[in-house]
Amino acid sequence: MQTTAPLSHLRVLDLSRVLAGPWATQFLADMGAYVIKVEKPGEGDDTRGWGPPYLVEPEADNPGLSAYYLACNRGKRSIEIDMATPEGQALIRRLAAECDVVVENYKVGGLAKYGLDYDDLKQVNPRLIWCSITGFGQTGPYAKRAGYDFLIQAMSGLMSITGKPAGEPGAEPMKVGVAISDQICGLYGLSAILTALIQRDRTGQGERIDMALLDTQIATLANQASNYLVSGQPPGRMGNAHPNVVPYQVFKTADGHMILAIGNDGQFARFCAVAGAGHLAADPLYRTNSGRIVNRAALIPLLAEIIAGRGTAEWVALLENHAVPCGPINDLAQVFADPQVQARGLRRTLSSAAAPAIPQVGNPVKFASGPTTSDRAPPALGADTATVLREVLGMADPEIAALLRHRQRPAQE
Repeated sequence: MQTTAPLSHLRVLDLSRVLAGPWATQFLADMGAYVIKVEKPGEGDDTRGWGPPYLVEPEADNPGLSAYYLACNRGKRSIEIDMATPEGQALIRRLAAECDVVVENYKVGGLAKYGLDYDDLKQVNPRLIWCSITGFGQTGPYAKRAGYDFLIQAMSGLMSITGKPAGEPGAEPMKVGVAISDQICGLYGLSAILTALIQRDRTGQGERIDMALLDTQIATLANQASNYLVSGQPPGRMGNAHPNVVPYQVFKTADGHMILAIGNDGQFARFCAVAGAGHLAADPLYRTNSGRIVNRAALIPLLAEIIAGRGTAEWVALLENHAVPCGPINDLAQVFADPQVQARGLRRTLSSAAAPAIPQVGNPVKFASGPTTSDRAPPALGADTATVLREVLGMADPEIAALLRHRQRPAQE
């Protein structure tokens, strides 16, 4: 795959850790890029220690392989470099000179003290695409603040529209169940990197990309942000209901719960016909989506009573036959057992010297021309140090051996 994949001509220097940066660089690796993950000697990416669960348990001289780390580091090559030392800084400069892209998520100014920020490295490689990912960006009054996904979900307004409505038992602002702000920023960063590479093909010049978790999370509030900007009214929490479409929410069934996701008036009419409630579709109060939004409080209890009369599987089978969007609410065991998920190849198993079977979620992008998930397992810490120095920098084995022999532990920041 590595010689024929779409990005097999690119080298990426990955100075990022945790999730947002590694999420972007994993995609680049899946597409064939030669991704060099620079890690602290003896410690590595913070997420190596974010367990249990661990696939490989940590030991005194090995941080192991946590499930979290495995989620976002497939396809990369791990190299241990202590950037707090002059020798480590020199190595990173040499690597940057041979790479197309650098991705980093240090605090603003964090790399400048090592002589490794964009202004320094563009001197050795003017064609470099540099993507910086921080909580609040390189400018503005919050630029020097640390930014974490949970904090960004709160500050961006996402938590103000997530959770049970005010006044209900247990109501409070709620975060999303995954670090969605990190992932979104990583995906926007990836799009920016690919755009800058296309621009470089035309101009020959590199680019500095400034990505902020806060910016990208606000940008993806989509209709909710637009609802506020148009109406001037901040939307509130609605639980599993939708602010602009009705009925579009969770309903209790005779044996569990289901999602009813009706997106237009035709679907509502078909649902009512199947449910024996044609009078609701004919009622002027409910015939249109606008009417259903205005009269939501009266309509939803009527639908809830009808839906409670049958089990989830029965409803799903019945409604799918009439092109009414609906479905069960799966846990992750049910997700990976689902025949559709299996048919799409979303569960993969890779192997490496560190572990014979490493479970992975496959890249969701499908190309007709070939695979889009790297067959290179997430690397053990420093597993590729010698190989990268040999392949990318042309170092001889005695020089590599001397470097590894004198490698120091990183200074604590």
